[in-house]
Amino acid sequence: MTLKQLLYVTTVAEAGTITDAAKALFIAQPSLTSAIHELEKEYYITIFSRSNKGIVLTPEGEEFLGYARQVLEQTSLIEERYLGRNTLKQRFCVSSQHYTFAVDAFVRLLKEYAGDKYEFHMRETQTYDIIDDVAHHRSEVGILYLNKFNDSIIRKALKDQDLSFERLFIAKPHVFISKENPLAKKKTITPEDLKPYPRLSFEQGNHNSFYFSEEILSTMYCDKELLVCDRATLFNMLIGINGYTISSGVIKNELNNQSIISKPLKVDDYMEIGYILPTSMHMSQMTQNYISILKELIV
Repeated sequence: MTLKQLLYVTTVAEAGTITDAAKALFIAQPSLTSAIHELEKEYYITIFSRSNKGIVLTPEGEEFLGYARQVLEQTSLIEERYLGRNTLKQRFCVSSQHYTFAVDAFVRLLKEYAGDKYEFHMRETQTYDIIDDVAHHRSEVGILYLNKFNDSIIRKALKDQDLSFERLFIAKPHVFISKENPLAKKKTITPEDLKPYPRLSFEQGNHNSFYFSEEILSTMYCDKELLVCDRATLFNMLIGINGYTISSGVIKNELNNQSIISKPLKVDDYMEIGYILPTSMHMSQMTQNYISILKELIV
């Protein structure tokens, strides 16, 4: 294995075709194909699945790509430290449930550590996909929550994928509502208070199990229920139809509509919010930086 072969694999994965990757690397297509075949033969794996429609990463190829990117990142750091040059575009990806503090930390990371060349991904996505992204190294770190309802199910899913969960903080459940909502006058809100209002939740796709819900009390009966896919839509509906959603209570006005407020929900429950990582892989420097920023924000 050589660094050049690792660069070839990452370039092909990003380009999507051998032809486009060869052009980007300024090498002949047969040479590129041969180099990847040699790497696959050396490690007894198939990195790319080839068909008439092009190439895609295999599951073992996704795992290999995660390691390859880490090696190239460390090499780039060494060259920058001792030779004064940064030869690689900085790459980093986070998969998270819809938390403003996760986005805020991402923005700070981008400003402080991204450098001159970078490709960063912030994926606010479904719970199952967060686990899958980190397990298959599409994301370096994932952000999600546990509580007494989903704890055993989520921890089993993490264990099956060889992932670990590390707590950031424990939050008391809060309700997000519009400032104009009649409930805004209350100091605390009860589940009974919420009954007349539409409940908003994030859609979980094919894995729409109660255990994968992003909101606690997902099994609580509700006459009016709306499912959305993104935070902007959810916040617009909180204002437009006097709806509500249940979350951690952490909200940042600079990144969200200032018409949204948070009120404590009077229930015997909690949200243990934390990050997930592969247990068998060393954290990259960028991942360490991101986690440090997260911890600073939640103090």
